[in-house]
Amino acid sequence: MDLGNVRPDGVRPVVVRVPVEPVEAAMEADALEAVFSAGEVAVRGPLFGVVEQRPEDGPRWRAVTSIASPFPQLSRDSLNSLLWFRAKDEAKNKAERRALLAAVARLETEPVDELTVLDTRYRIVRAEEWAGTGADGIELPRPTDPEPVSPDWSPGNREPEVDAGLVLDPDAPLTPAQATERLALRDFVYAGSRFPDFVIRESRRARATHPDVVLLPATFTVAERNGKAWEPVSRPHTTTLGARKALDFRLTWLEPRTRGLIEVEDGHLVTARTVVAEDPGADPVLVAFAEASDRLRSGRVNQLEVLGTTYRIIRTRRMLRWGPDGPEGPRPSDTSDYGPERIHPRMDEDGVVHYDEESSEESEDD
Repeated sequence: MDLGNVRPDGVRPVVVRVPVEPVEAAMEADALEAVFSAGEVAVRGPLFGVVEQRPEDGPRWRAVTSIASPFPQLSRDSLNSLLWFRAKDEAKNKAERRALLAAVARLETEPVDELTVLDTRYRIVRAEEWAGTGADGIELPRPTDPEPVSPDWSPGNREPEVDAGLVLDPDAPLTPAQATERLALRDFVYAGSRFPDFVIRESRRARATHPDVVLLPATFTVAERNGKAWEPVSRPHTTTLGARKALDFRLTWLEPRTRGLIEVEDGHLVTARTVVAEDPGADPVLVAFAEASDRLRSGRVNQLEVLGTTYRIIRTRRMLRWGPDGPEGPRPSDTSDYGPERIHPRMDEDGVVHYDEESSEESEDD
């Protein structure tokens, strides 16, 4: 285990670098303005993901899934699938395949949060998600957040996965704004009547066992105004365009079907936009959704009101607590809706997948 530059008290020094590129300097100024305009921090709660550490990585860890799952068992299942497919497609010999499948077997029966397989450590990690709030409500995307010159709204154009290729380096030099944020968040703990006492105690304990934080890249989410509060209604996205496309899908595909205005079994390409384009006298609600989609596609639109509901693209932040042995895992209070289970058919050490056993088990259940 490489502890890197950790001090005896478990806290790592923060190395600050001065921004030298004009774009980075502009982002620093943007971040500083956001600090002054933000009033409070709106905490959404924990998110989970899978990271790995190889012998040559030192104190660094690498994200192998998005750190964006709402509960830990989803991330354990992702690790289960990752190791199963490595056994199927990447194992060089029987010994490697046996090691991988032994880990899969544990994940099928135990809520395992850390495994070492073939010299690689895998860990389920816990991130805290929050957003800044100010006089105008929850934070919008910043002017310096990347935007495409020519947005591609086609359904087939997919954005990169959240945290794809992300290296978690607790000793990486930070800009002044990043360093300030990281130092300020070291003391973050849950507080208030919203959280049960045992959750607050775990939060305070984590501050002691994992005294550092590592900031993750900003994400963008669709939120809906619910009274005076904002409620997220989409998963996190890596780009503002990805979040706007999620909102467009909600308005033109999901809402019309939820309201019974378009048949559920109609093809994926049937949307409020296509219906209104073919029939200008279509249902007024479909027309409203189609017009909202047009407004959303007209530029850098981050807030939209449709039929009395206000939607906003919000800028969400995440952090990992970090201790002497790396990122924090799930806490006892981080429960899941279901437990470990078998996900894939049995594979033997020769790499043969026994689909026939899967069919036999289903027949017996019937």
